[in-house]
Amino acid sequence: MRKQDRILITTIIVAMIAVISLLGWQIYRAQATAHAQTVALTQKKATAKKASSKKASQKALAQKKAAKKAAAAKKKAALNLWKHPTGGTYPTLKQTGTYKLTVSLKKQRVYLDDETTHKRLYTMICSAGMDNTTPTGTFAVQERGESFYNNSLGEGANYWVSWLNHGVYLFHTVPTDTAGNYKVAEAQKLGKPASHGCIRLSVPDAKWLYDNIPFGTKVVVNK
Repeated sequence: MRKQDRILITTIIVAMIAVISLLGWQIYRAQATAHAQTVALTQKKATAKKASSKKASQKALAQKKAAKKAAAAKKKAALNLWKHPTGGTYPTLKQTGTYKLTVSLKKQRVYLDDETTHKRLYTMICSAGMDNTTPTGTFAVQERGESFYNNSLGEGANYWVSWLNHGVYLFHTVPTDTAGNYKVAEAQKLGKPASHGCIRLSVPDAKWLYDNIPFGTKVVVNK
């Protein structure tokens, strides 16, 4: 083989090796870059997932705290129900109006309706008698008084309005003790059967009924 041919072949081989080496290096760099990008993307996703999980955890904790706070507020409101109007703003009654008080023993509610317009004017939360001690039927508002105390029962009440047997069955406030103080443990039962047959109301509701419901107003007590 001529010297010139050997030099040419050697040059070609060297060039091919150089090209292969260059291609190999480029492939390596491309793979390394792709791997680095994959690692970076994986880390980014992991970081995002961690942040999202942390945010979700914080949101869940905040919701749990809010729910707990709301439950506590609701419980407190329920315990203090006897101190407030239980149906919102009281209606203004017309002197010429014809009204009806309906007591639902099932729902422990007292409804005030206008029999002329057939509109419901107000709803009060009450506590009727335990063990079916509140009579059912149609009755009427009788006399009324500011307070009473029953020695045999060991409790009294304020703002009473009789609706049966002239002082035997009444609308009145939650119970009071011998000193005239409201019995908180009993008052907090408002909304559940708790009386000996009378209809217990919150203090403002009883006062409003005492001040506004006319003598002779129909009273209907339903199961």
